[in-house]
Amino acid sequence: MSGTDAVKRISSVPEVLTIEWTDGTQSEFASLWLRDNLREDRDPHSGQRLVDIADLPAEPRIRSAVLADGAVSISWQNEARAAAFEVNWLAAHAPERSAPREIPRAIWLEGATLDASRDFAWQTPAELRGNPAARFEWLRRLLRDGIAFFSGVPCKEEGILEAVSPIGRVAETNYGRFFDVRSVPQPENLAYSDLGLGLHTDNPYREPVPGFQALHALIASAAGGASLFADGFALAEHLRCSDPAAFALLTRTAVPFLYRSKDAELFAERPLIQLSCRGEVTAVHYNSRSIAPLPIAAGDAPAFYSAYRRLASLLRDPRFHLQYTLRDGDLVVFDNQRILHGRTAFSSTRHARHLRGCYLTRDSVHCEAARLRREFGPEPLA
Repeated sequence: MSGTDAVKRISSVPEVLTIEWTDGTQSEFASLWLRDNLREDRDPHSGQRLVDIADLPAEPRIRSAVLADGAVSISWQNEARAAAFEVNWLAAHAPERSAPREIPRAIWLEGATLDASRDFAWQTPAELRGNPAARFEWLRRLLRDGIAFFSGVPCKEEGILEAVSPIGRVAETNYGRFFDVRSVPQPENLAYSDLGLGLHTDNPYREPVPGFQALHALIASAAGGASLFADGFALAEHLRCSDPAAFALLTRTAVPFLYRSKDAELFAERPLIQLSCRGEVTAVHYNSRSIAPLPIAAGDAPAFYSAYRRLASLLRDPRFHLQYTLRDGDLVVFDNQRILHGRTAFSSTRHARHLRGCYLTRDSVHCEAARLRREFGPEPLA
């Protein structure tokens, strides 16, 4: 059902247009909002606004509203021109009826119960490159779950860049377009050692924080070096439910992150758990290796450190760890502001281990998914 058939009746007062839909729901549109969204005030090609809010009447008032031919025609008091709003457009932009612009996410808490080879998206680079429908499905799963995998990526220097090129744009950092994760003498970053690494997000000291990370197994260790992952959004919501005071403190305390090497110095402040204006968890920033001394008052320190310890304890709980040993040619992509990652220890003197990584800009990955969504539809995953 669409257009006029979806509307039971309309009514208006000077300040509000009301539409009663045939499904029994009702939507209200403020006169000021309608006046701000006139189709005639947008460029017909780009859709960008041609006017600014300061150009509009401060209190536009509806004189009449008439439903006809799938549109609501509105005339305004003290204005000669009328405006037509398509019913389908109004339905799509009514707050209580509009479809989400982003792909809905599905958080997962107890990662130990999941199987990375079964419960997450896998694809080959050739299929993603040559099949837009398969690429959209893989991207949709990546954005839904926060993590997705490739298999059969050639174990060569440019293999990672070729594999990720259809899904997003590589972000160059002080490490270059990609970086190698393997043991080196006197590493400037503990990632380049044999040590196990606790769950963390990368580069919270960078502005902006890398959006997505890719890791390609060129040489998988035969013993140790398994990858660990956890859903930071699920852990944050678990903390919100189990210890709301700790959760609230971690969302409002600015934590300084610092990285310093011979050729770089990077610093940023952000909370460990970041919220949207609606109070939704939008990012987790956790990297205990790079937290600088906190500028915190003595009286505030006990409460913050208690909350910090509570989150750290959750991250150590093996129930929440998805563990998977990447094989040669496997590649994992994950949301670096949602999925925490780590690894078990290994011995490079006994078994070589070499991963190559890169970062993808957040907007480019979401852009490709949104572009494909226009073609293949916004239907939610089963």
